[in-house]
Amino acid sequence: MLTPPPKVDLTGKVSLVTGANTGIGRVTAMELARAGARVLVACRSQQRAQEAIDDIKAQTGHQDLVFIPLDLGSLDAVRQSADAILARDEPLDLLINNAGLAGQQGMTKDGFEIHFGVNHLGHFLLTLMLLDRLKDSDHGRIVNVASRAHYRAKGIDYQAVRKPTRTRVGMKEYEVSKLANVLFTAELARRLTDTRITTYSLHPGVVASDIWRRVPWPFEKLIKRFMITNEEGALTTLHCAMSPQAGKETGLYYDECKTKEPSAVSKDPNAAAELWQRSLQWTGFDQDPLPAA
Repeated sequence: MLTPPPKVDLTGKVSLVTGANTGIGRVTAMELARAGARVLVACRSQQRAQEAIDDIKAQTGHQDLVFIPLDLGSLDAVRQSADAILARDEPLDLLINNAGLAGQQGMTKDGFEIHFGVNHLGHFLLTLMLLDRLKDSDHGRIVNVASRAHYRAKGIDYQAVRKPTRTRVGMKEYEVSKLANVLFTAELARRLTDTRITTYSLHPGVVASDIWRRVPWPFEKLIKRFMITNEEGALTTLHCAMSPQAGKETGLYYDECKTKEPSAVSKDPNAAAELWQRSLQWTGFDQDPLPAA
């Protein structure tokens, strides 16, 4: 049985949750607001974000929530969003890379397989652009919502991620994108050793959220029969973001609010370093903003 969200006071802290308008992202934003944090609600639709913000305000009584437009499928849009956040000239204590998609086909605007482009590259760029603000925090945390699906990925085919989705429901591509999340988290931890930032990747559980909305019928209906609620799915994210115990850890993978051994591939530092360098190139960095020690 999962433990309830940690009881901590986040008054004065600033958090950014991608995909906070729906699913486990919305529950995460609500609990952060309940704990007193300012919550930046980052998603594509202002209307859906405002609906979530109004609901969170009504349920928690907390009023400090702000919409940030964010389209992870466009690297230019991610840069604009990061610039808008930086222009706010305030610290950033929690970055929760929660948004994602599954069961889709196609490519991003920049020519990447859609799962890899949205689930990994968009968050990679956003994270690196916001690193200096996280470094200004007394204790910055970066939480990447991955999946146990990463265990099924044997590696990353760097030619395939530059092509449209090949499988019908995109599960193989989704698995690769979740492996990228775990590799990215571990590599961040290695490169942030001398900072006050800690990093986390996690499996939220198999959640009946909007991430599956593009899975063709009847597959969506069938798979959701065996899934947990958004409230249950947000608990491990909240543990990583708020738990004092998790604050003493970095670079690890979590499942059911506990550390768990990730896949062998995800623990390969050479694989993580290659993903880092290719991601830097593809997101347009001329210099590495976080060189390896």
